[in-house]
Amino acid sequence: MISFCMALSNCYLQYCEKGVDNVTLSVKELFDIKGKTAVITGGSKGLGAQCADALAEMGCNVVIAARKIEGCQKLCDELEKKYNIEALPVACDVANLDDGTNLVDAAIKRFGKIDILINNAGTAWGSDPMDHDLDGWKKVIDLNLTGTFFLTGKVAKTMKENGNGGKILFMSSLAGLVASKRQSTPAYTATKSALIMLTRDLAYKWAPYGIYVNCLTPGYFPTDFSGRALDEKTEKAAKAIIPLRRFGGEDDLKGAVAFFCSRASDYVIGQYLVFDGGATL
Repeated sequence: MISFCMALSNCYLQYCEKGVDNVTLSVKELFDIKGKTAVITGGSKGLGAQCADALAEMGCNVVIAARKIEGCQKLCDELEKKYNIEALPVACDVANLDDGTNLVDAAIKRFGKIDILINNAGTAWGSDPMDHDLDGWKKVIDLNLTGTFFLTGKVAKTMKENGNGGKILFMSSLAGLVASKRQSTPAYTATKSALIMLTRDLAYKWAPYGIYVNCLTPGYFPTDFSGRALDEKTEKAAKAIIPLRRFGGEDDLKGAVAFFCSRASDYVIGQYLVFDGGATL
């Protein structure tokens, strides 16, 4: 505890010595991330692709990582053409720790540093909690929690070493806050809840290095992955418990990503933002 306080004190003194606390930034400057480098896991489609699109629009170079390189390449080509940024596709199964190392190395080799990490890669497994398949449990834990944790540690180490810190976001879920009433996915809910506490723990430990760790906690956003379990009846029932009477759309994630990945959030650490249309009310 003493060493942490000393590190925090030194960090603050350096901050003041630079005169940063005497500088007033415009709102545009606070949200400026042009030229930064972001790594997005599970980034080729769904919420990951929405995050990548938002950051690329803001002028950020992106590393799109997913198991299938074809999808990564396709999105990279689209983003480069649309926003005139640099985009790097990398095949990566986050559950494979060697793949995580290769992802970090590829990003550093191409861009020299990693400024932003969005941990979006994840999976689920439906099963009766009284008779759960062990392989299914391990599959979810290995990707959503174990692989994500070790990848984050590797990226954070590079952020610490380059001396500029960075922004790290975990992608949790409404399922990490409330019981899943329509599906039985205990491994998924366990990992999504764990990510919220992991966010808070790492944020506390890494704050002295200028590494900001926060968490996005979306409600229901239909994607290629989540939309498979949706039919007309279940869609109607799900919307009935959302005060806004709609699911999350293409533009509902972008503002949160812009905020947490820029200097606009420089006094926010260890928090999770719920955007669910009011479902938890």
